[in-house]
Amino acid sequence: MNNRFAVILAAGKGTRMKSDLYKVLHPVCGKPMVQHIVDQIKDCNVKKTIAVVGHGAEKVKDQLGKDVEYVLQEEQLGTGHAVMQAEGLLREEEGTTVVLCGDTPLLTKKTIDALLLEHETKGAKATILTAKAEEPTGYGRVIRDKDGAVNKIVEQKDANEEELSVKEINTGTYCFDNKALFLALKNVGNSNAQGEYYLPDVIEILQRDGEAIAAFQTLDFNETIGVNDRVALSTAEVLMKRRINEQLMRDGVTLIDPENTYVSSDAIIGKDTVIYPGCIIKGKTIIGENCEIGPHSEIDNSKIGNNTTVKQSVVHDSEVGNEVSIGPFSHLRPQTKLSNHVRVGNFVELKKMSMGEGSKASHLSYLGDAEVGDNVNVGCGSITVNYDGKNKYLTKIEDGAFIGCNSNLIAPVTVGEGAFIAAGSTITDDVPGQSLAIARQRQTNKQDYFKK
Repeated sequence: MNNRFAVILAAGKGTRMKSDLYKVLHPVCGKPMVQHIVDQIKDCNVKKTIAVVGHGAEKVKDQLGKDVEYVLQEEQLGTGHAVMQAEGLLREEEGTTVVLCGDTPLLTKKTIDALLLEHETKGAKATILTAKAEEPTGYGRVIRDKDGAVNKIVEQKDANEEELSVKEINTGTYCFDNKALFLALKNVGNSNAQGEYYLPDVIEILQRDGEAIAAFQTLDFNETIGVNDRVALSTAEVLMKRRINEQLMRDGVTLIDPENTYVSSDAIIGKDTVIYPGCIIKGKTIIGENCEIGPHSEIDNSKIGNNTTVKQSVVHDSEVGNEVSIGPFSHLRPQTKLSNHVRVGNFVELKKMSMGEGSKASHLSYLGDAEVGDNVNVGCGSITVNYDGKNKYLTKIEDGAFIGCNSNLIAPVTVGEGAFIAAGSTITDDVPGQSLAIARQRQTNKQDYFKK
């Protein structure tokens, strides 16, 4: 196998997006478009990946991190000019360079691999990724000879009537012999209306020099869609969502209404889990087997164990064990950890806390900055008072404790193992294990008060 390199074009601002966010950073199914491309190229045995950045360079670098190397295109003078910026990192390399656009999020590893293999097998100097478009208007046409070899690429404005009838189009993704690419780029001119240097001109130069040009036609035109405006972004979102959901269902996940279920491309969901309509599953969420999620739940960057139920609830940056029941209308905020067999009921909010096995907070409670042991019962309306206006403090509730309804635990405080807190108490001091704490005003009845 030849050495493989990748150049990702990610310098354009995307004026048609009408956005302060740079085009390639617009998300599709929760992930920036350019990140989709980088993730797909990772497993294609690519030795070096280079992102050509321009507008929003620092934000693109923040997103992609150390996964790629970067070159700067200070002026956007066309696709050929963009690839020229990578010359310093690639010109001495022997091998194949694949050039991809950062706004084609639907392109898959399978197609990129097939394009590279076609290029290497044919021994071509350049190979074009093509697709069959039922409505090819606006695309350059790929014209082949009678033997199927690529004869030329004709832009629509230059095509004759016969060429306009061709439905095989140039997608803008290419493979090149690396050294031939950079030699040809030196001969690319900018004598056109835009005064730009176009990458497709390399194909014409190589053909003129008698070099072999190949083409690989993907079977799925939708993979090649480039996103230039919000309409195309919406189309890409729908297509990506459909792809993700179909794969989940083939892997044994039940989606009651796939058209109204949103799952990140990085999420992992186990078999026999049922996802109800309106669910939004974001980030690198992992959901186990035999779970029930929804309806209208939001789970973001969280881990959910097996046989767990989440109903009409929000779970962010949290870890949930097996056979846990959450909701309806619970909110698990970041750094919450629930052990197995926990019950968190309606209108319970948890934040930066852990709850031991078999414990429960069934309704209308807030537990923040807390460590809750095993088999603890937290009564309705009970809260950990963790914030004094300046600092936050820890509440500890040990195994088997019983927290009565409408109790306030003023942190820092510890409730010992097996202790009881009487309903309506405000606890400011530690409670020893096996004790009953009562911290409330004695009841006083005023006889005939209403009459007076």
